[in-house]
Amino acid sequence: MLEFCKTVLKRVSFDRRLFARELAKSFSWLSDDEAAALKSWALATYSNRYTQLILTTFATVQSVKG
Repeated sequence: MLEFCKTVLKRVSFDRRLFARELAKSFSWLSDDEAAALKSWALATYSNRYTQLILTTFATVQSVKG
């Protein structure tokens, strides 16, 4: 499922709103370990465009799950 989430994020990375929505959905499908891996991958891959969005989304998801 992690690889599928990466594929989806790659395909919607052109649009900030779509990227944010798909990133949030991805965290709901993944285990905590996979979510952490997705966060690391997303930051490594899209830090030039979406650093704050990724960090905010991850923090929001963590607070909802926690």
